[in-house]
Amino acid sequence: MDTPEALISLGIALCLGLLVGIQRQRADSALAGIRTFPLITIFGALCGQLAQAFGGWALAGGLLALAAATAMGNFLRPRADSSPGITTEVAALVMFACGAMIGIGERGVAAAVGVVTAILLAAKAPMHRFAGRISDQDYRAVLQFALVSFVVLPVLPDRPMGPLGAFNPHQIWLMVVLVVGIGLAAYIAYKLLNRNHAAILAGLLGGLISSTATTAAQARSSRAGPGNEPAAWLVVTLASTVVFARVLVEIFAASRARFWDLAPPIFAMLAVGLLLSAGVLLLGRSRLAHAPAPSNPTQLRTALAFAAVFAIVNFASAWAKEHSGAAGLFTVAAFSGLSDMDAITLSAARMAGAGEVAPAAAWRAILIAACSNLAFKGALVAVLGSRELRNRVLLVFGLMIAAAVGIVVGWPA
Repeated sequence: MDTPEALISLGIALCLGLLVGIQRQRADSALAGIRTFPLITIFGALCGQLAQAFGGWALAGGLLALAAATAMGNFLRPRADSSPGITTEVAALVMFACGAMIGIGERGVAAAVGVVTAILLAAKAPMHRFAGRISDQDYRAVLQFALVSFVVLPVLPDRPMGPLGAFNPHQIWLMVVLVVGIGLAAYIAYKLLNRNHAAILAGLLGGLISSTATTAAQARSSRAGPGNEPAAWLVVTLASTVVFARVLVEIFAASRARFWDLAPPIFAMLAVGLLLSAGVLLLGRSRLAHAPAPSNPTQLRTALAFAAVFAIVNFASAWAKEHSGAAGLFTVAAFSGLSDMDAITLSAARMAGAGEVAPAAAWRAILIAACSNLAFKGALVAVLGSRELRNRVLLVFGLMIAAAVGIVVGWPA
């Protein structure tokens, strides 16, 4: 490393050390503060540069020297100044490692780690308050989500299997992850935000991620206790409305040249959904404020039941595609929409862009898939949800399906 580069590295190490040192000085750390931390990061950077020239022993020796100096500082420090934590000692080791990474040329990673370290140190009070608000049930919920998403999901094969290649273990289990994850996200939103904002946020995010999984999660929450139905009703309605916004984005991505030939009926359905969502919000606002938070955000039984239904629907869709014959695009759309709107939307838009089908046939296929998807979600609510939620959701979905059928039949070709 030439002299200018070495000086730049030492300057970055100095800045990172000052960033952490200022925080430790403000926290009245008796071990290291605004002078010691810059020296630690500069020392680490020098050890990193020496390691490039003379081998890794320079880093090992530097780390041992820092450990010895830290131990000596703790030994010589007056007992009255001692604290039970070792935050400053660990921060010193981390900043030495950051300096070493800067010394060997990994400036970006070192800068990110240094900034995150300073943030973690400065956020002691809010992090302690947050930890105090987490119950045993909350922690178990996070552990369950980590288990299904980071332990089980990665080991499942991601390829079509079984009859007609309709079963993909990875995709089926991904539905479990989505249901559990959406339920957990809604639970966190309900704890951090007021009920109105939490329900709106859950509906928007649920529609972007998976309206079907969101519907299953909210149907399950409606059975958790009385008073949950208004929030679940709003979330399900919003999520099913946001689907049409997502469809518009997919049409634009798949067939930009034909966008305005395909989009107007979808815009009409989006407007219908927004009007219904506004009505649901107005009707349920008074009860939303008193709705209890979900009691168990990660009920695996409901998620597994939904995954089983998803697998069955996938098989039915594959069978329909295999035997559709002359029925063609509309039959495939009706069966594909049961579990997924994205595939038929992208396929129909691409075919319209390539001139394989007329734009009117393409957007009609998309709306047929939307009707099928709404009917399937309505069935999920009927099976998994409470009676009150079932009646409310079926009313809204019935109006949306009626609007879609009216557009399919009455919209000019």
